Amino acid sequence: MKYILPFVLLWFTSLPLLAQTGEITGSVKDTKGKPLEFINVMVVDSQLGTITDFNGDFIIKAVPSGPLKLSFSSLGYIKQVKDLALKPGQIIHLEVNLKESEVTLQTVEILGRSETSYRNNSSFIGTKSATALKDVPQSIGYVTKELALDQGAFRVNDVVKNISGVNQFTFYNDITIRGHRIQGQKTSGNLVNGMRAMTSFWKQQLIPHIERVEVIKGPASALFGNASAGGTINRVTKKPLKESRQSVSSTLGSFNTFRVVGDFTGPMTEDETLLYRLNLGYENSGSFRDLQYDKNLVVAPSFSFLPSDKTRLNLDIVYQQSDGRLDRGQAVFGNGDLFSVPITKALNAVDDYLKEESVNATISLNHQFTQNISFNSVYMRSNYAEDLLEHRSNNVFAVLGDGSIDPEKVGMRVGIRKRNWSNNNFSNYFNFDFETSIIEHQLLVGYDYFQQVLLPGGSQLAARGYYSADGQSSINSYNPENKEAYLLDGQGNPVPIVAHFDLTDPFANQMRDMSKYIYTTSNFAPSKLNSHGFYIQEQATIGDFKILLGLRQEYYRDVLDYKVGTEDNVTQNALIPRVGLVYTINPHLNVYGTYVQGYQPQTATVINDPNAGGPFDPLTSELNEIGAKSDWFDGKFSGSLAFYHLTEWGSLFNANEPGQPDLLIQNGEEVSKGFEIDLAGNITPNWSLTASYAFNDAVITQNEDENLIGKQKPNAPRNTGNIWTKYLIKEGQFKGLGFGFGANFVSERFGSLGATDNPPIFPGYELFDAAVYYKMNRFQIQMNVNNLFDKTHWVGGYDYLRAFPGAPRNAMTTISYIF
Repeated sequence: MKYILPFVLLWFTSLPLLAQTGEITGSVKDTKGKPLEFINVMVVDSQLGTITDFNGDFIIKAVPSGPLKLSFSSLGYIKQVKDLALKPGQIIHLEVNLKESEVTLQTVEILGRSETSYRNNSSFIGTKSATALKDVPQSIGYVTKELALDQGAFRVNDVVKNISGVNQFTFYNDITIRGHRIQGQKTSGNLVNGMRAMTSFWKQQLIPHIERVEVIKGPASALFGNASAGGTINRVTKKPLKESRQSVSSTLGSFNTFRVVGDFTGPMTEDETLLYRLNLGYENSGSFRDLQYDKNLVVAPSFSFLPSDKTRLNLDIVYQQSDGRLDRGQAVFGNGDLFSVPITKALNAVDDYLKEESVNATISLNHQFTQNISFNSVYMRSNYAEDLLEHRSNNVFAVLGDGSIDPEKVGMRVGIRKRNWSNNNFSNYFNFDFETSIIEHQLLVGYDYFQQVLLPGGSQLAARGYYSADGQSSINSYNPENKEAYLLDGQGNPVPIVAHFDLTDPFANQMRDMSKYIYTTSNFAPSKLNSHGFYIQEQATIGDFKILLGLRQEYYRDVLDYKVGTEDNVTQNALIPRVGLVYTINPHLNVYGTYVQGYQPQTATVINDPNAGGPFDPLTSELNEIGAKSDWFDGKFSGSLAFYHLTEWGSLFNANEPGQPDLLIQNGEEVSKGFEIDLAGNITPNWSLTASYAFNDAVITQNEDENLIGKQKPNAPRNTGNIWTKYLIKEGQFKGLGFGFGANFVSERFGSLGATDNPPIFPGYELFDAAVYYKMNRFQIQMNVNNLFDKTHWVGGYDYLRAFPGAPRNAMTTISYIF
């Protein structure tokens, strides 16, 4: 009894408190009656609030009685505030309709994207200022974070299949766009927020902190100077939102995959002048490939300061740390049978490692001097460090004493390497909006500076080739006519410095005794490259016509042996024009045409490999393109069609020279021509679709080796296609259940052409993926099954010693919660 009495007294004393509160419930829809999810519902001047569920419903309990203001807000909708008088114990039910807001495009991307579907409305990559995609006279493909989440993607290479004309080249941070290879670390085709970032070449880039991946197809040199002919990839990081949103998700699945991702954003001050966003990602996963693993950490804070309507400032930081092994691909028997060796077999030894660390820090400023004049300034600092130990093929099969090869053994080499780079980007431009007579002008005048430095201390130890006769030195390649110069085994075969890899031996990946290797040392002398670009761009609107005129003067300088007393300078200049025209047939359909030239240096610093040979002339290119862009279903679904003719001069290919695996040769002229179709968006509020198809005829048209003329370019499929669709049930007993299904195909491709008459051919493939979702209020669980029918395939490759197989069937389960 003595324990019951206090509880009874507490209950009676709390009744007056309970009686002083009430409850507010309701639903939020748009003006057409569609339920709106993730609408912020807040009691003004209090900590009470919630967000609507996917039915648009909300409930706020224990609201103090009395007069109050209730606000409803979300990006893309006009904020609404209701005055209420809540009586003690009362339950108020509200029906609220929000109107879509007119989205004012930012000249610098400082605030987060309001779109929450597979569709994206505008881009900065096409004109350096926010422009509606349908008004850009060039093809731009993209993948939003929503599509990446639905497909369970975690890397850029996982999502590029959704963009027409884009496919993987290898396991590395490189892809093919319209038949042209884009290499991540070369900075010519890899941007972050429109700025050149130094990233890993060996590891595919992670996307837990990425809002969207976008590709401007064809050369973008008139905007960015040094740009790849096929296209430029831009990764847009997630920016702060004015609405409070938090989410966490975790993924478990095949190949011992474990991932955790967090996304937190909202205002830091009551007046919403300071916003934040924090994206976190962690991965600890294995692979279907022997000895391969990935341990990755991403920490990406972002802050936006909005002191007035005229000034906006943003700070983005992305820190990435990676630990794994470098996978140089699959080696098969010398007869070229891709099925002769399991796709799981890698050439690494268990003591190999690849450790990488990168930091990108960006400051963006936008200031509006007047209604028609604004200034934009962006600075990015990018650092990258590489620490590598690898056993890899020497791009030859094992050589026997008579000069023939053993087709079941691979000649090997070892590299131990450390390098550090530092990049600095600085971009400044003015926007002038004005009218003259019947012409509306958007004039952009700017200056860019880019600098990349290979820092002192870079060096490499390399063990390769064969022992000399006395066993005290090494010889790079074996010459059977000079047998007496080599150390021979009992069968008369030369003894390699690094033991051959026996493709039939299940224990070939064992730990190696590296103390017996004979190393040669290579020091990477510091180098520096920089470029200055002055550019002007006019976007003129005359009735239904939009004309784009651009001109850039680029000054490029490469300094070898930087600050070591023997500096060697390479300078190049280029004047790069761009012309485009858009005609609006009706509010839902635009047609366009464009001509642009491309420029890309190929100096030793850009190639990042002292064994590549050279010197090489710069890549030059020109693009002619026509197309159409349209919107359907009240602007919720978009499509584009592009026809193009792209010519490039001076590309580099691997020479396939035995004993010189990094040696490159320069090509003559190449022509890529074809057409592309892209579709993306919502057909109905609960049915999403993205689809693409590309026909690309990319061939070599001029070359010193006549055998190469007319050949399809390496890893440039003539046909690629993709479709992905998701349907979510929002009513009835199966409410919250959803299904996803997709397919993509790639036709056969050549590997490296080099100097061979019979280049390797990688077969075409068709893959099918599926997913099932269950969503309940703020909670979602999904399972993705990739390569549903377990199709053995190869995403790309160089030759039969470096083929890159795709993953077999695998399943991933992701649990997400929004709060």
